[in-house]
Amino acid sequence: MYDYLIGQFVERMTDDDIDRFAKQNGITLTKEEICIFSTYIKRDWRTLVHGNPRKIFDEVESKLEPATYQKMIELYRYFKEKYQNYL
Repeated sequence: MYDYLIGQFVERMTDDDIDRFAKQNGITLTKEEICIFSTYIKRDWRTLVHGNPRKIFDEVESKLEPATYQKMIELYRYFKEKYQNYL
């Protein structure tokens, strides 16, 4: 059930949603970075939610500013822990 809801949310997610979320968390993204996040989230959300995302993070690291990458990791860990009981 949760996978269906997450999948529907991800499918409808826009670049503006990504930008707004980033700004709410103190991150300013370039258009390229928004595109990167959009691509990886839409393609790999199941791995990000249920699997080991290390390979994804390694790929993304060289494409983002170091501060943006670090904040992404922090937010991922925070939300993964916060919602772990639902996944």
